[in-house]
Amino acid sequence: MKRSKQDIQRIKKILVPQLKKAGVTRASLFGSFARGDYTDTSDVDVLFEPPDMMSLLGLVRLERELSNAAGRKVDLVTFRSVSPLLKPYIEKDLAPLL
Repeated sequence: MKRSKQDIQRIKKILVPQLKKAGVTRASLFGSFARGDYTDTSDVDVLFEPPDMMSLLGLVRLERELSNAAGRKVDLVTFRSVSPLLKPYIEKDLAPLL
């Protein structure tokens, strides 16, 4: 089922303040939320550039905080960690957050 842009804006309003608080300056939605075809059980996929000093523990903490704020699972993927095989598929869906 296609969702409205209003639904997508709502999730952006939840995620952006948390991302900024963590020092993230570049982030985009991708996957079903970016396309607008997510379901009630879909997770939220976020491609982002972590701050230079963010540790793995910091990344896990941010992912948990975003999931709690959004009320659904949020998966964080860094720009550097994207597989070259998946990159074209991810890039075609990108919806900028920051």
